[in-house]
Amino acid sequence: MRNLRAISILLFVFLLISLLNAELTLPAFFSDGMVLQQQADAPIWGKASQGKKLTITTSWDSKKYDTKADEQGNWKVNVKTPSAGGPYSITIKNGKNTTILNDILIGEVWLCSGQSNMEMPMKGFKGQPIENSAMDILTSSNPQMRLFTVKRNSTISIQYDVEGSWESASPKTVKEFSATAYYFGRLLQEILQVPVGLIAVSWGGSPVESWMDSEMLRPFPEIKIPQSDADIKVKNRTPTTLYNAMIAPLIGYPIQGAIWYQGESNYDRHSSYTNLFSAMVSGWRKKWNQGNFPFYYCQIAPYDYKLVTEQGKEVINSAYLREAQLKAASKIENSGMAVLLDVGTEKGIHPPKKQPVGERLAFQALSKTYKIEGITADAPVYKEMTIKNDTVELTFDKADMWLFAPNGELKNFKIAGADSVFYPADAWIYRTKVFVKSEKVKNPVAVRYAFENYVEPDLFGTDGLPVSSFRTDNW
Repeated sequence: MRNLRAISILLFVFLLISLLNAELTLPAFFSDGMVLQQQADAPIWGKASQGKKLTITTSWDSKKYDTKADEQGNWKVNVKTPSAGGPYSITIKNGKNTTILNDILIGEVWLCSGQSNMEMPMKGFKGQPIENSAMDILTSSNPQMRLFTVKRNSTISIQYDVEGSWESASPKTVKEFSATAYYFGRLLQEILQVPVGLIAVSWGGSPVESWMDSEMLRPFPEIKIPQSDADIKVKNRTPTTLYNAMIAPLIGYPIQGAIWYQGESNYDRHSSYTNLFSAMVSGWRKKWNQGNFPFYYCQIAPYDYKLVTEQGKEVINSAYLREAQLKAASKIENSGMAVLLDVGTEKGIHPPKKQPVGERLAFQALSKTYKIEGITADAPVYKEMTIKNDTVELTFDKADMWLFAPNGELKNFKIAGADSVFYPADAWIYRTKVFVKSEKVKNPVAVRYAFENYVEPDLFGTDGLPVSSFRTDNW
């Protein structure tokens, strides 16, 4: 009996010591090799025993931060980060235990999210290559670039952590990383000459509402919010579930901004996309509590959506979704859109030309966030039309260097009268204007440019950026 009592006491003491010195746990993105946003009030958080006191020391300034775990064991501190540099370390003392995070770089951190065209890795998908990827993978080694890919996950409940790890850019790691994000980050790192951290959070086939929580979706009662795991019929296509599992755990991680490539899964519901997308961006910014951080995104590329339309059903024109994305650019503050009208492939929804995609997003950031002068980030944008007899005069904004037709002629304009029937039109450029007419339309009312599922554009700014498809009507 005495032996049993002694054993019980020893077990109790052992358990008490274990609890008092409970192992510190950190989310996966707080680890060796991470990149923290420079010159930021950067939150760092984790879990420990209830009421446990912790001391966090940053090696770049030897400053100590004291905190205590709350009743649920959660703790958080904000550390001041310096200008870009490193490597540094962060030491976390938890009672008698010490955790040291090594090889930390301070630089520029970007969140990279969306569906399959953001997820598509540098190695490509099976039977779907990335143009020039072999050489770009081979030459990708760069210790100043760090990559973190969040593993796919879909849940009803908000998650605390994600699966993933920080990796230095190398042929082995870049091969598996988002091509769009890699080309974006590579150009940023080359121009800014500071460390760059990229966090890739994407899942092919996902609609925008999967990346939103119930609060963001409240203004859209037509969207059904799942109430239980049984409501997750398709993991990547259920509202809120990707936000819960893949975005929510990251909220608060200090970032400079976000890039986004998504929309193909909303092409058949284009009428709601501008408002949904704007609500998502607003919601993310509110959750991050970093103000209106930069948000740059891709307009989806042309593709023949007849190939994914069930036989007998109407083929929906994805140009309406491109139009919705164009409208969002003027609705979302501190944003910018990369027009991809010239990178699409008629028979493939995953264009192999990912370098211009990533680099156009980088041009947005370099021009608007990093204020590099002398570069052009935005293509010319249709402004207004004037009708003069049988000819329509179109004017454009953001066309300081005028307009340009690479092949010397414009073939993608159509014109219509009051009957709403569109006919191919003759069109020509004069500086920042395009004139459009057709012998079949004596009294024009509306004009459309490249307003089809798949097109090969012929109207560009002189800086080489394609003009988005557009229409002057609202039919």
